[in-house]
Amino acid sequence: MKTVIVALALSVFFSGCNGNSQPVASKPTETDAQTVELVPVSSQKLATVLTLPAQLVPFETVDIYPKVTGFMETIHVDRGSRVHKGELIIRLSAPELVAQRAQAESALRVAESQLTTAQAKLAADNGTYLHLASAAKTPGVVAENDVMVASQTASADQGQVQSAESNVAAARDALRSVTQLESYLEIHAPFDGIVTTRNLHPGALVGPASGPSGTLPIVRIVDTDHLRLVVPVPEAYVGEMQVGQPVAFTVPAYPGETFQAPIARISRDVEPNTRTMPVELDVHNANGRLSPGSFSSVQWPVHRGLPTLFVPVSAVTNDQQRTFVERVRNAKTEWVDVATGLSVNGNMEVFGDLHAGDEVIRNATDAIRPGQQVKTGSSPKPVSADSRDSPK
Repeated sequence: MKTVIVALALSVFFSGCNGNSQPVASKPTETDAQTVELVPVSSQKLATVLTLPAQLVPFETVDIYPKVTGFMETIHVDRGSRVHKGELIIRLSAPELVAQRAQAESALRVAESQLTTAQAKLAADNGTYLHLASAAKTPGVVAENDVMVASQTASADQGQVQSAESNVAAARDALRSVTQLESYLEIHAPFDGIVTTRNLHPGALVGPASGPSGTLPIVRIVDTDHLRLVVPVPEAYVGEMQVGQPVAFTVPAYPGETFQAPIARISRDVEPNTRTMPVELDVHNANGRLSPGSFSSVQWPVHRGLPTLFVPVSAVTNDQQRTFVERVRNAKTEWVDVATGLSVNGNMEVFGDLHAGDEVIRNATDAIRPGQQVKTGSSPKPVSADSRDSPK
């Protein structure tokens, strides 16, 4: 019993001695602050080059379909043939058109004969009327009623002549229509170019039903001397481009060789599915080295009209909710939300509540919280964003 009492007394004694010895959290001192490297925010005009995919297409291309139904009698071209504007390339035969032409010519002759008869009758009846009208000036020679009948007969003849003239005009239009249809039996090249596809051969029955809503064209002709290089430019990079601006491009067929072409046409319309704007370059290809349909890589120049801000790529971070840089003022950090632009030579274009000369942490991380005390290292000079290299 005495032993228990002594143990309890010792326990109370020692707990009383240790009552004020609990550790007290101390405020972080300068020696406890995390050391970071700072870099200044730079302001420069962006001038760089993007590598964009593009495709060469013919300046003009046409699928040749027949306008009338007929049999293909002859075709003078094949795949790879060079044709010139107005050159006869296909001849069709349609015997029914010959019959239609003969019928139209016959109808025209009948109409012209009827017109001649009506004109002769008008001349005769008009002469009779004039003779009676002259004689009627002498009282009692000709009855007034006879003069009236002759006048009405001449007027009726005039109507017959006009009707016959209308019939002749209609017959001539019908003949002209058949003649026009016959002209469609000969198909001529619409422009200088190359035949790239031939689908039909002599003896094939062709007609308007084989047009775009039907089957295949007879041939396809493309203009290879003048090409379009179609570049889908992302909407973020279309601001400063100008018509006439030269652009370099390469094609797989000639590795290591660079071609040049000017910007010729800007659509000014961003396609909603791809968020790109089609831009066309005029490519002159008189030597025929470049082929329509080829893919190419375009060195697309990107310029900003006004200076923008740049920080190292590693200075931009995010916490899955926001993208920011960590600015340091008075040895304390601030999170500054930014939107990013192009990345050039390890520098990132940023847009936000920043100013040139602000110092940000080079290697940002969300582990460094806003308001945290930091120690700063050296501040190297900002890297220029003016580069001819493609951004990452």
